[in-house]
Amino acid sequence: MSEVIRIFDTTLRDGEQAPGVSLTPEQKLEIAIQLDRLGVDVIEVGFPVASEGERKAFELIRDAGLKAEICALARADQRDVDAAIEVEPDSIHVFYSTSDIHLKNVLGVSRNEALERISRYVSYVKDHGFICEFSPMDATRTDLEFLKQACWAAEEAGADRINIPDTVGVMTPRRMYDLIKEIRNVVRIPISVHCHNDFGLAVANTLAGIEAGAVQAHVTVNGIGERAGNAALEEVVMALSLLYGKKTNIDARQIYATSQLVRRLTGIQLQPHKPIVGDNAFAHESGIHVKGVIVDPCAFEPFNPELVGRVRKIVAGKHAGKHGIKTMLEESGLKPTESQLEEIVRRVKELGDKGKAVTDTDVLAIARSVIEAPMEEMKAVKLEELVVVTGTGVIPTSSVKLNVLGKEYVSAETGVGPVDASLKAIQRVLQNLAKISLREFRIEAVTGGSDAIAEVIIKVEDETGNIVSARGAREDIVMASVEAMMNAINKLLAKKMR
Repeated sequence: MSEVIRIFDTTLRDGEQAPGVSLTPEQKLEIAIQLDRLGVDVIEVGFPVASEGERKAFELIRDAGLKAEICALARADQRDVDAAIEVEPDSIHVFYSTSDIHLKNVLGVSRNEALERISRYVSYVKDHGFICEFSPMDATRTDLEFLKQACWAAEEAGADRINIPDTVGVMTPRRMYDLIKEIRNVVRIPISVHCHNDFGLAVANTLAGIEAGAVQAHVTVNGIGERAGNAALEEVVMALSLLYGKKTNIDARQIYATSQLVRRLTGIQLQPHKPIVGDNAFAHESGIHVKGVIVDPCAFEPFNPELVGRVRKIVAGKHAGKHGIKTMLEESGLKPTESQLEEIVRRVKELGDKGKAVTDTDVLAIARSVIEAPMEEMKAVKLEELVVVTGTGVIPTSSVKLNVLGKEYVSAETGVGPVDASLKAIQRVLQNLAKISLREFRIEAVTGGSDAIAEVIIKVEDETGNIVSARGAREDIVMASVEAMMNAINKLLAKKMR
């Protein structure tokens, strides 16, 4: 294996061929600048013969003063190659089919005609002073002896590099390794590999080709491309660096920023579990895993997320443990007691068991509600039961059963809605203990979805002018409101009893 592997990025060409993707010249320029910052060796900008927009993109990128080699794609065809020459790239990537499937069924030409075209147009590119990389399209389904002839013909015509494309992604790593070994016995110039992901093997096949002696990998950011996509730049680069100990010119700290830019401009969203750049790549929920990464990140991560410009994420849910929740809260400046932490974790798990994705906002709302609530043993009033009736043609009614200083009281009230009725019923029970009026009611934060956590903040006042605020956080806005009211009442009564 070569010590330094070149990265040939084809995001702007093969990546843009993904269905539904169409980049403007200005967007291509923005991505090219970021790719150059990332450190790719070659940027394949596009197919100049395809459109005026493609030619405009070359003009913008060529004039941007980038360090990377700028490459244009062209079929072994006079019109294609002339169009590539006109945009004045650093290199021209010439390709022509070599498999019998393509030659006979698609192009209707003989093998000899194919060899003649390859020699003619590689020579033509070299005669005009450009670096030339040649690809025998559908190489991995080409008769091996003819493939060798095609590669040898390209080299004899002056090609600087030979690229072996797995055009329809049918190779396995072992077969790719053997194929590159065979090609190395025929040509002396550097070999590239270009793998498609139809069977999910693009990265594995790329690495196998490099193991066999290829010195350049064709990749796309996020693995985008035709059909199932291409070998993903981020996966190939990090595997080469950390699993093979090989160097590239990539600044890994720019990987995530590059991924996000390509995602935004192409509109292709990433699977959450996408390696390296997916939302879940460095996210931990399981209590065992969270405890491990808090103590020693290497316990459940192959490398530090900062290496690729990311940060570790602790996620709440039914698998969460105290260590993870505590860490999340402390990072937000909240320091619950052990009993408060247990209640927070219990409520988080309860949400997770209902199938809800628990967000950071949910956890913080629950935590604030629990932390600010009076301690259980200090509560003079406790809610025993709550029943609410509401709907079309029905006056909203709420019935409550409260435990007040050890005695049970029941009350029912109507209101403009279930929240109003519930708060009035509670106030009615307590009218002889303390005349409590509602001064303020608001929903502070609601996370997404119909099953969102509602955080309700209430401000109440008693007959002597004492004012307190309290909050509640529940999926049910009525329960969140009742929880906030009960917390506020207990705070007021605690003041009166001092």
